Amino acid sequence: MRLVIASRKSDLARIQAYQVGKNLQQAHPTLQIEYHWRESLGDINLSDPLWKMPERGVFTEDFHRGLVAGEYDLVVHSWKDLPVEKRSQTLIAATLPREDVRDVMLFKKNSLNKKNLKILTSSPRRTYNLGRHLESLLPGELGERQVAFFPVRGNVQTRVKKLMTGEEDGLIVAKAALDRLLDPGLPEEFSETQNFLRTSLKDLLWMVLPISLNPPAAAQGALAIEIREDREDLKKLLAAINCPETFQTVEKERSLLQGWGGGCHQKIGVCVLKRPYGELICAQGQRDSGELIDLWRLQRPEKISTMTTYFPQTPQEGLWFERQALPVGSEHVVFNAHWVSKAEALPQEVALPLEHLIWTSGIKTWLRLARRGLWVSGSNESLGEKESLRIGNLEGVVRKWCKWTHDGGGDSGELPTIKTYQLLPKAKAPSLNPDVEHFFWMSGSSFVEALKSNPWLIHKSHWSGPGHTHDTLKKELHKLGGSGSLHIAFSFEEWHKRITSQKD
Repeated sequence: MRLVIASRKSDLARIQAYQVGKNLQQAHPTLQIEYHWRESLGDINLSDPLWKMPERGVFTEDFHRGLVAGEYDLVVHSWKDLPVEKRSQTLIAATLPREDVRDVMLFKKNSLNKKNLKILTSSPRRTYNLGRHLESLLPGELGERQVAFFPVRGNVQTRVKKLMTGEEDGLIVAKAALDRLLDPGLPEEFSETQNFLRTSLKDLLWMVLPISLNPPAAAQGALAIEIREDREDLKKLLAAINCPETFQTVEKERSLLQGWGGGCHQKIGVCVLKRPYGELICAQGQRDSGELIDLWRLQRPEKISTMTTYFPQTPQEGLWFERQALPVGSEHVVFNAHWVSKAEALPQEVALPLEHLIWTSGIKTWLRLARRGLWVSGSNESLGEKESLRIGNLEGVVRKWCKWTHDGGGDSGELPTIKTYQLLPKAKAPSLNPDVEHFFWMSGSSFVEALKSNPWLIHKSHWSGPGHTHDTLKKELHKLGGSGSLHIAFSFEEWHKRITSQKD
């Protein structure tokens, strides 16, 4: 059988089409594939912002007409470019496993001390959400900088070139686009693009922007394989390469966006992440009506009864322990990548070079390190240390990682630990009320210490993030038995909001 696959002409679009073709031929070895490249309206008109163009699907509508006319068998799209409304006579038949959903900011090193920053992006979503949050993620005191956004069009290489040669300071792009263009397994025809991007990245800082503050466009990082709806033969062929989880999550994101008004003109980002402990839905932005969207919710697989009595304080280490600094030697100098579990774990006197990579366990740690003048490249956003960083293609150097933590801060798998303080139990522990049913824990050490004077805790309901604290609680509750239960919430604020609103 012979198939014709169509896509746009850009390097990124061709790479995506090749990915689909390669997967099809692996599933069906006798399949013969030809490729058809063409420009879309969005490629031809580079002067107008996408959201101002009169036609929906400016990168996809021309291909839709050709598909209906039988000029080719299937089209490979970046799924986020498709209108949220279903199109007549065609359907999305399959998708591949999704790439990283996040945005990344590329930033000039010599712009670090500038007070007025110009950031390139044409996305209303990015402009709105990052207009509220980007300054807090950058190193320095709040209020020191003004951030302004300016439009940019063209393929990734064109936009990076504009950043490198212009007066602007930063550029926001989809990380999936960079990851695909920098894939070391690409054919030789993309070597010029890869060399240009690698050379540019050596002169730039990068920052993987947090999903919780800047959710991606619906379907970002996913490919859509569009066929004519009467092609039953193609549906069977494509079923062999389809990723059901990606398909389901993307459809849910697009459904949510459509419910809020839909379209690339909307200032809304939305993301659905499936994890072993549940499905996370994150959305941020503003509808055309002015209504604010602020969603960070875990759809739990189990039902939790309404919470009536709860411990009202964030159980920080300070409630149970005194911190005592440990001497820090020079052992950290052999590392050039640093996982920071808490801001206190990285001593003020430790000076990390700018070329070193800093990654944090949560956003609060990021913000505190940024106030100290440190460039943070990304965060696991309290999703736990097992969450994949997915930064391999961005890296131009081999990284040797370490974890900054306290004595007893937990096993990091393959990461060597640098322990900078120890926790000494306070002489007088906090008084806990045995009538309270629900507790949120930010520290496994605090839970273990609390159990010593409050053994009845093993019969209560306990909450934590999905990382090391959760593992500690699970281990202790299992060891001691009891009728208590264990649940996940990503922050005390999210948990407190939920229980005070009396909603499941």
